[in-house]
Formats: sequence, structure tokens, C-alpha cells
Amino acid sequence: MMVATPKKAELKELLDRVQRVASSIRESLDDHITSSIYADAKLIASKAVTKTEVPEIDIDAKIDRIMTSRITGFPIMFALMMGIFWLTIEGANIPSHLLAEGLFWLEDQFVLLFRWFGAPMWLEGLVIHGIYRGLAWVVSVMLPPMAIFFPLLTLLEDVGYLARFAFNIDRLFKWAGAHGKQAITMVMGMGCNAAGVISCRTISSPRERLIAILTNNFVPCNGRWPLLILMTTVFVASKFPPALSSVVSSLLMVAIIMFSILTTLIVSAILSRTLLKGETSFFVLELPSYRRPKIIHVLYTSLIDRTIKVLYRAVVWAMPAGALIWILGNVHIGSETIMAQIAGVLSPVGLLIGLDGIILLAFIVAIPANEIVIPTIIMGYMGTSMMVELESMAELQALFVAHGFTVVTAISLMLFSVLHYPCATTTHTIWKETGSVRWTLLSNLIPLTVAFLTCFIVSQALYALGFG
Repeated sequence: MMVATPKKAELKELLDRVQRVASSIRESLDDHITSSIYADAKLIASKAVTKTEVPEIDIDAKIDRIMTSRITGFPIMFALMMGIFWLTIEGANIPSHLLAEGLFWLEDQFVLLFRWFGAPMWLEGLVIHGIYRGLAWVVSVMLPPMAIFFPLLTLLEDVGYLARFAFNIDRLFKWAGAHGKQAITMVMGMGCNAAGVISCRTISSPRERLIAILTNNFVPCNGRWPLLILMTTVFVASKFPPALSSVVSSLLMVAIIMFSILTTLIVSAILSRTLLKGETSFFVLELPSYRRPKIIHVLYTSLIDRTIKVLYRAVVWAMPAGALIWILGNVHIGSETIMAQIAGVLSPVGLLIGLDGIILLAFIVAIPANEIVIPTIIMGYMGTSMMVELESMAELQALFVAHGFTVVTAISLMLFSVLHYPCATTTHTIWKETGSVRWTLLSNLIPLTVAFLTCFIVSQALYALGFG
């Protein structure tokens, strides 16, 4: 009697099923154990603890009645977010400008040095106007906002508020079939999506951890803020008096964050009901006591452990990106540069979603670092051989309008920036965290699909209404 030997594919499928069942049982068991522990603790406390007639004053509980209230919790959360964005926008302007001036002054000195050595023009262009200038753009645009945002975020964390933030929106994630701790990973993603992906380790359920990883990119990171702030300032806030422009920009940034959270919830809900179907695990969140922040700890964690590490990763990827931008803008095929030819090919696709070929090419080139999207667009529009910076917002607005920019273009650009695929640093982090090529590819394809569909629907609707 012959026994059929199962094929490798069948064995793999069987093993996958066993692993899924084991994971589901483990999650259910963890939830059961957790809920049992808390039920027993409550029973023991009710028998062992006697309440005195004079109740103790619990300041934390009184504050939490306001901070975690269904009525006041969300308005306070929005106000804090707006305050952080306003301080970041206002505080980063002058340092960013001064840093850019210093770095570009240093570029001029490098040019003199190269010419003193008699270096060929192509080498000067590639190293200084390509690699160094791309690096200078990333540092000057990224460092000041991070140096403000991360300390403010760490301050909220150290005080004990971030746990309340997660508590407030836990019920929203529960509806989406995701884990409440995903709220904290989203907050980390506002600084850097790579850091947000790493923070997903705190979610014990593999299924819910994957959902958090795959959707973290929908929260705009620090590298996308300059573009978002620029669009809100040039095309919206500029229409208001100067005294109100920063407030309007902050309100729009909060609106963008709300949109990104909504997108995260919708995509999480779809994933939890399709590719990552399963039961939502029991979320236990111990609210820490409110405490005075440890300033040294806040500064070290925010500046050394977060800002410097994130900036280092961005710098590593920005150098080859700067070299690529210079090559695309200087190497000609026929009468046109490679940049102009690729932009021409991409233009029909860009027009469908309210953009153009130059903008799509800028996002492709900026895969290593989102900070270079704007300088690449400017370079493409001006037809220059290097990334350039305009002197004023009025000049920038005139340049964009001259190349067909409308309100539809600005809205589509902001939507695409919020929703598009993660940068190279985040993609590499996702691959390290998941150990899977499949999930790494999906982490790029899912947001790219959402970005194209959203921009197509919104831009076509606006065109139909007479905008643009």
C-alpha cells in the first residue's frame, strides 16, 4: 500500500494554518489571562480595602475627568496638537533660514577649494551642487522643526499625557479592529515614520502590530511638514493678514493630521477585515501618574536619541539622492535633460490626479528623503542644473502659478504628500521589523494606491465644480 507524500506547497500551507491558529489561540489566551487577573484584583480589593468616610483627594483622577472625558478630551487633544504645530512652525522659521545661510556659505567655500585644486567641473557639480547641496537642504529644513517638535512630544510623554491620548482614541481603533496602542505609534510617526514603525514593538499581537506598521505611513512625518506648511502658507494662509497667517497654517496642519488619522482608521478597518482578519485583542493601558518632567531626560531622549538618529538616517539617504538629482538635471539626451524627458513621460499620469510630471518625478527622486521634494520641483520648473532656493514666498508662488499651479494642484500635492509610500529609511525599517518582503512591498503599495485613488477622485471632483 502506497502512501501519498504531501508536496512542499501543501506542507507550507498547512504550517501557515497551524501558525495562524496558534497565534489566534495565544492572543485569546493572553486576553483571558489579562481580564482574569484584573477581575481577581478587583475582587480582592473589594474585600481587603475599606473606604474611609473622608475620601482622599486624588488629583490625578480629577485631572483625568477632564483630560479623558468624552466631552472635553478631544478638544484638549486638538488644542495641544495645534499648540505644538504653531510652536514648531513659528520657532523653526528663523533657525532654518540661518542654518541654510550658513551651510550654503560653506558651499561657496568648497567651490573655491575645488577650483583652487583645479578639479573638473563635472566633479565640482556632482559633489558640491549635487551631494552637498542635497545634504544642506535636508539638514536646514529638517533639523530645526525636529529640534522643536521632538522635545515638545517627549515633554507630553514625560508628563504622562500620551497615555491619555491613546486612551481617548482607543475606542476608534477598537472599531477599526486595531490595537489602542496604535495611537502612540502614530504620534511617534509624526516625528519620523521609521521611529513610529519601531514603536509598534509595544503591540504584543502580531496581527495588530502588522496593521500598525502598514498604516503608520499615513501620518505625515517631519520630512513632509515643509511641503505641507509651504502649500498651506503660499496658497491659503497668504490670503489672510500676516498676524493670522501662522494661526491659519496651524489650523490647516491640524486638519491634515485629522485627515491622516481618519485614513489610518479606514485602512486599518479594511485590513482587519480582509488580509489581517482576526479578533481584536484586549487592550490594557495603565495610566501613569502625572509628574514633573525631567528636563535632562527630555532633552537627551528628544535631541540625542530621536533627533540626531533620525537626522543621521535622513542624511545617509539624502547624499545619493542629491547626486541623482544633479545627474538628471545635467545629463542630456538629445536637446533635453533626462529630468525633462522623464517628466514628459509622467505628465499624463500626473494630470489625472491633479499634478504634473515634474511633481511625480520629484516624489520618485525623493524616496530617500521627503525633504528634497520642493527643491527638486523648483529645479525642474526653473530648468536649472542644481537645486535652488527662491528669496521669497511671492517668488515661489509666481513660479508655481507660471507652471500651471492652481488650488487643485496644491490640494492634490498635499494629499499625495500625506498618503504616498514611505521613504527609504522607513521601508528598510519595515523590512527589519517584519522580516518579510511581502509585507514590505504591501507597506508601499497600499499607501500608493490610496494616494492615487484619493487624488484622482478629489481632483476630478474639483475640476467638475469649476476649480482649476
